[in-house]
Amino acid sequence: MKRDGHIHSPYCPHGSSDSFIQYIEKAISHNFTDITFTEHAPLPKNFNDPTPQKDSGMNPDDLMPYLEELQRLQKQYAQDIRIRIGLEVDYIQGFEQETRQFLTTYGHFLDDAILSVHFLQCEDTFVCIDFSPECFIDFSKKVGSVEQVYDLYYDTVLQSIRSELGPYKPKRIGHPTLIHKFQLAHKEKINDASRIKEVLDIMKRKGYELDLNSAGLSKQYCQEPYPPFDFIHYSQAIELPYVFGSDAHSADDLHQHHNVILPI
Repeated sequence: MKRDGHIHSPYCPHGSSDSFIQYIEKAISHNFTDITFTEHAPLPKNFNDPTPQKDSGMNPDDLMPYLEELQRLQKQYAQDIRIRIGLEVDYIQGFEQETRQFLTTYGHFLDDAILSVHFLQCEDTFVCIDFSPECFIDFSKKVGSVEQVYDLYYDTVLQSIRSELGPYKPKRIGHPTLIHKFQLAHKEKINDASRIKEVLDIMKRKGYELDLNSAGLSKQYCQEPYPPFDFIHYSQAIELPYVFGSDAHSADDLHQHHNVILPI
């Protein structure tokens, strides 16, 4: 099985308008047998998206059309490729009840899902931690240091793993070292190896999967996958289940670096 389990879609408000068919046909042409579309789920209604364009999550009005279009395409391409219907769901501290209710309502439509941390909280303010280098650096000053932001991120990922989000809670944890995205911009070398191992060990112990995410290799200020190669090897050593994910937001990015992450 050749699988890409983290793919966005034309329903992504901050992605491209490439059609589902462009993604699907490319996956088939590259001999992938199993793909999951994991569009950003709508954010909780009472959560104020801190990004300038308020475009971190899918428009709630688009959710059912997204699901219905994928149901149709599953049938259309059933002989050529397995298409899984999924979502990338944000874990947002303090909004667990809203997230649980969302999953209770829509989880039965899903074949697959990812639980990710993009938003961190300091006092009464949230920030999208992967939005821009400037945003990251400003937030680190508010929190106290870059190292403290790293710790806050890993603490929040651990909270996401331990959170009670109901029977449809995603079982795959998205890009668990996303906090490295701007490491070459802030230029501080943070020794977070023990924190990464802590996250991976708890994922293994609690029966979660790892989103083995290649997107960081294409990010100007990251230049490594999520998690880095040493921790891909560690995940394999502890037999933590993983699923490759290109985190593609356009058809061009689909399956990016697959042969680097998982050489034949």
